[in-house]
Amino acid sequence: MQDAQTPGSQASSGSGLTTPSLPEPEGGPATARQTSEPPVEVRYTGFDLWLHRVTMLLLVFVCAVVGVLLVIMPWRPEWTDNHLLLSFPGLRAFVASGFVRGICSGLGLLDIWIGFWEAIHYHEIKHH
Repeated sequence: MQDAQTPGSQASSGSGLTTPSLPEPEGGPATARQTSEPPVEVRYTGFDLWLHRVTMLLLVFVCAVVGVLLVIMPWRPEWTDNHLLLSFPGLRAFVASGFVRGICSGLGLLDIWIGFWEAIHYHEIKHH
């Protein structure tokens, strides 16, 4: 038969060890969640600042280059007339369809937009 325990008593396990119960914070659990602090904003300094700037510059550059290539390349003859697709006529016809070319160009525009979005919303504050 097990003993009923009160909220302030200690719980015992089968191993003989006792674990004290933790008291609830004043005002109950809802108050504990409301007292969480907002994130701290810290500025980048020194090497971290330049590393952040160069990383952002490379991200914008790569997004722009890949985006432009994805917008232009599907409409060029090299898109279907290459050595990789010459031995697969079914895949070549699929890649040459306007739907696939349009999807690739749309992804290129999205990639360019992401690059410019990151450049416009660049800031030198890290959030903790």
